[in-house]
This record gives sequence, C-alpha cells and structure tokens, in this order.
Amino acid sequence: MCDYHELNVRLAALVEGIPHPISNLANAAALLWHSLPDLNWAGFYLLEGDRLVLGPFQGKTACIEIPLGRGVCGTAAQKNETQLVADVHAFRGHVACDSASRSEIVVPLRKNGAVVGVLDLDSPSLDRFTQADRAGLEAFAAILENSI
Repeated sequence: MCDYHELNVRLAALVEGIPHPISNLANAAALLWHSLPDLNWAGFYLLEGDRLVLGPFQGKTACIEIPLGRGVCGTAAQKNETQLVADVHAFRGHVACDSASRSEIVVPLRKNGAVVGVLDLDSPSLDRFTQADRAGLEAFAAILENSI
C-alpha cells in the first residue's frame, strides 16, 4: 500500500513555484511510476476541444487521442468524476491502448472547476485500485491543479 501523504508531500515539493505545466506533469508521472507498485502505465491526457490528447507519461506507448465520453479516460473527463474500474474488459466502450491492462483509475484534473485533463493509471492486475488509492490520487491531482 502506498503512503499517499508522503507521496503528496514529495509532489508538492517538486511542483511548488514551478511555472512549467508540462514539466510538472512529467515529474508527476515519473513520481507515480516509481512510487506505486503493479502499474503498467501512469500519465496524463490533456483536454483539447472534444478530445483528450496524450500528455507526459511513463510506460508503454499509448493512444494519442481519446474522444470525450469514450473509454475510462473520456468518461472521467465528460462526467468530471473519478472512474475506478476493477476490470477494464467489463467497462463498456473501453479503449484498449495496451491489451495487458486489466484495471484502471482515472482522476479528472480541473482548472477553475472545469476539466482540463485527466490522470490515468493502469495495472495488469484485476481490481488493483482501492478507495484509498482514489482518495490519495484525488489529493495528488488537487496539488497538480495548482501547477498546471
């Protein structure tokens, strides 16, 4: 289990006062990748019009664009709420960027209340993400929102 308090303290130290959003997201993706076990992808998609576009990440190559409302990422962005999915193959409209992914959590990133992107974590294990992960990652996203 991850110590999200410590992780979020580390993130705040990385991004506080740094005026480079893409660099902040890149460091955040690397921090997640090296801090959380059992991931096969950790990164961000940024909203451009009616699509999410690939941003900084760690892991295998990924889908470049995801329409709003499509897949776990597009659903999180459209609904403006975290999606915690125990089995992505059971999620209607799942976008399979990596066939090895089995579970996923996606947290919206907001600026002034409006969605500007999403934090996306994938795992090759079923039911990898918990409510504790959800709370910790929502706090992680809130720190990032002040630096993007």
